[in-house]
Amino acid sequence: MSPTLDHTSGGCIAARQILDRVGDKWSIYIVMMLSEGPVRFNQLKRSIEGISQRMLTLTLRSLERDGLVTRTVFPTVPQSVEYALTDLGSTLLEPVSALAQWAQVNSTQIQRARADFDAGAGKADEQEVAGVTRIRFG
Repeated sequence: MSPTLDHTSGGCIAARQILDRVGDKWSIYIVMMLSEGPVRFNQLKRSIEGISQRMLTLTLRSLERDGLVTRTVFPTVPQSVEYALTDLGSTLLEPVSALAQWAQVNSTQIQRARADFDAGAGKADEQEVAGVTRIRFG
């Protein structure tokens, strides 16, 4: 039996909001890095190739705001900051891992479907639909 999803607008909105949070460019990287335990800010920055300090800060703040990550400041000079998943953030690991596994298993099939679409009907300049000619631009 497959899991049920609230198909009302409220259920879809809730799902969309969390997908917007974890579906950005950096959140999944950060969540997966924190899955092994607390990590200091500079260690995160060094470990995530291509992320700027500003983007790392903004993403961590968003994850903290949503209750997925905690931030601990240590009274050192210079100041050290450590991030960890909250209990709520830890519950995100299973669905994210399942989605990543699904993507890996199906990536070849998805790439093939995209190529077929681009080579065929998706790139057609004109399509006859129910007696009406539609012109596609681009």
